[in-house]
Amino acid sequence: MNCDGVIHELSNFIDGELDSAMKRELESHLTDCEDCRLVVDQTKKTVEIFCDCEPIELPVDVRTRLHEALRRKLREAAK
Repeated sequence: MNCDGVIHELSNFIDGELDSAMKRELESHLTDCEDCRLVVDQTKKTVEIFCDCEPIELPVDVRTRLHEALRRKLREAAK
């Protein structure tokens, strides 16, 4: 496992969805790589913070602009 592999599997690792061999490999990498440990720790903390938050309602004008921007991106991607 290398740093790219950790990033690729980060979500599965945090969600506990890795098979045991992949989990051991990732954890082994984390013992030697401080940068990846920081990424994993910060991502876990961010998920914890946002999971404890109540969703907020976007103002109508912001929601309208966001939806239009998404539609524009989808149209561009479809070309």
